Amino acid sequence: MADILFIKTSSLGDVIHHMPALTEARRHRPDDRLVWLVEEAFAPLVRLHPAVDDVLPVAWRRWRKALFSADTWREIVARKRQIGASRYDLVIDTQGLLRTGIISRMARGARHGYDRHSIKETLASSFYDVRHRVGRELHAVDRNRILTGLALGYEPQGAPDFGLARATLSTSGAKYAVFLHATAQAQKQWPEENWIALGKTFSGINIVLPWGSEDERLRSERIAAALPNARVPARQPLDKVAGLIAGAAFVVGVDTGLLHLAAALGVPLVAIFAGSQPSLTKPVGKGLLTVLGAHGAPPSLDEVRAAVERLT
Repeated sequence: MADILFIKTSSLGDVIHHMPALTEARRHRPDDRLVWLVEEAFAPLVRLHPAVDDVLPVAWRRWRKALFSADTWREIVARKRQIGASRYDLVIDTQGLLRTGIISRMARGARHGYDRHSIKETLASSFYDVRHRVGRELHAVDRNRILTGLALGYEPQGAPDFGLARATLSTSGAKYAVFLHATAQAQKQWPEENWIALGKTFSGINIVLPWGSEDERLRSERIAAALPNARVPARQPLDKVAGLIAGAAFVVGVDTGLLHLAAALGVPLVAIFAGSQPSLTKPVGKGLLTVLGAHGAPPSLDEVRAAVERLT
């Protein structure tokens, strides 16, 4: 039995795109202990994956906001000791960033990652003991699976399996749709008036508008105020949000992490791309899925409306 540490810290979409690699690793290495090092906010979701034996949370997003605080450095030192406390047979960094390369150096074990031609931040490859060539033009899900397979000695086969069961996570018997308008990048947004008009089209079904930041909450509330059948839920940890999305009749969303979660769960969805290229990060899943738009070319209201009607 081997102990294997996977490093994929963030963002939410990247974490979800890494899940099929864990599913496949478990299938090929059924007796190994698989540990995932991830940003603390995403840990509740990672714990839902049946292949993960243990989770090591880090808090880089929180730490970087208070780097001059003594409490922050005490926490960083304590986490560094925890990461280095165990001996791993393999350490696999599928994130490929300078900060995750540094984290990989904190761990004890043979470190695997992308080579300098395959990685976004070239310097990160210098932290690995074994470097693998993986095409940068490939979808993120494929890159994660290929790197993991190269490190563990197998070739990925078949469609990606995210390891999440929609039927198990869903807790609601009510019929509703989820609109994922929220994204931290302004260029990825779809106009508020389009969300309102789309909601009025489907007045016979309740609409849920999740949010993550204060600006997103205010946007959800403005959209909900114009729709009698809409509600804005309280902010919840990601395992609870997964249950909310799993229970939806369908999802409409921009290119954001929760959209990829809906695809991973197999929920019927329409993906709206406006400020990113779907060829590299489009949602992947087994459910009914329509991708509209591209970088600099968002879909029209009529295109989205027609795509949703095909789902329903």
